[in-house]
Amino acid sequence: MPLRDNPQGGAARRAAFCGMLGALALALSALEGALPPLPALPPGAKLGLSNLATMYAAGALGLGPALLLALAKALFAGMTRGAVAFAMSLSGGALSTLAMWILLRPRRRPFGFLGLGVCGALAHNAGQLCTAVFLAGPAAAGYAPWLLLFGVPSGILTGLLLRALYPLLEKLRTRP
Repeated sequence: MPLRDNPQGGAARRAAFCGMLGALALALSALEGALPPLPALPPGAKLGLSNLATMYAAGALGLGPALLLALAKALFAGMTRGAVAFAMSLSGGALSTLAMWILLRPRRRPFGFLGLGVCGALAHNAGQLCTAVFLAGPAAAGYAPWLLLFGVPSGILTGLLLRALYPLLEKLRTRP
């Protein structure tokens, strides 16, 4: 999984590609928000489709741009769903992005796309759980088993989707 920055290009090209990934993340977030709740999922649970953009950015562009995407997603959540959604999205997105970036470092790649998706999803859930405990109290920690149970399949899904979309994203990023 050779996720590295393109030495060709320049600052404007890089900024434009980051903007495209940001638009993709926000569009996927809006799409996910429009989907009806799936039966048997915990309340508020999302598939994490918008995390595809931060997963890719963490490896291809680095930690800074990936964290900016996570911040943009959190601001979008805050504007569309309120302050609690902002806090949950920011904590989950930042921790998830950091975990994926660490896993994508050149000498630390023990997982492929599926492992990356699962680790990212579980880190996202852990960040959100910490925020929920801070906002609602220790009783929110009882939600942990559901987050773990749902995080693994949703991480597998996002990992599979990234594996399928990776060639297209690389082509867009490295296109002359």
